[in-house]
Amino acid sequence: MTPELLAPLGVLALIDSTSFGTLLIPIWFLLTPGRLRAGRVLVFLTTVAGFYLAVGILLVAGLDTFIGDLDAFLDHPAAARVQLAIGATLLVWSFFIGKKKEPGEQGRPGRLMRWRSRVMADGGGILALIGIALAAALVEVATMLPYLAATGLISTADLSWAERLLLLAAYCFIMILPALVLTALRLTARGIIEPLLQRIARWMEKNGGETTAWIVGIVGFLIARDALNRVPEVLDFLSSL
Repeated sequence: MTPELLAPLGVLALIDSTSFGTLLIPIWFLLTPGRLRAGRVLVFLTTVAGFYLAVGILLVAGLDTFIGDLDAFLDHPAAARVQLAIGATLLVWSFFIGKKKEPGEQGRPGRLMRWRSRVMADGGGILALIGIALAAALVEVATMLPYLAATGLISTADLSWAERLLLLAAYCFIMILPALVLTALRLTARGIIEPLLQRIARWMEKNGGETTAWIVGIVGFLIARDALNRVPEVLDFLSSL
């Protein structure tokens, strides 16, 4: 495990820690009036992390079966140029995400409110809470670009399966770590942390498009950076600038 592997994994995990399921929903739980049921927050976060871990294991196992052929394919100059173009396209696209607001968007009830209403109406059932956590994680599957990038990095690294599992577990723990810290602060310093939680919730609702833009941009950068090593003419051009 080298710094060249751990550093991007850490960045990607921190990006994933600010998602709908790993931070925004837990913050809304923490803002529930009255005594905080911290156990419910822990059940929710553990379920989300467990789901991501299971998906990660499946992805790494699947990628591992054809990673040799994939490496040979990507080493071809034409494939490297296509990869570079994809990364550059994602990077450029990220500058345009979230710039245009739809009419009436601010007044539309958010999906987060609907999830929270379901949880509150269910009498605090653990199975219902687990179902909500799994549903939230499934909603994010289509946009889990950071996690897909992370599993790709883990699959291509020269690691044993034990090391891969350790990295996946550590990644999933970092994903929920900010929410765990906020939960501890909510239990010990509610008067201080509650205004901050409200500001974070409002900011995330308002800037969801910008957050997505950052995710797409970082993933595009990582894809392009990996391809650059196999496109020497582009490196020569950049070094001449």
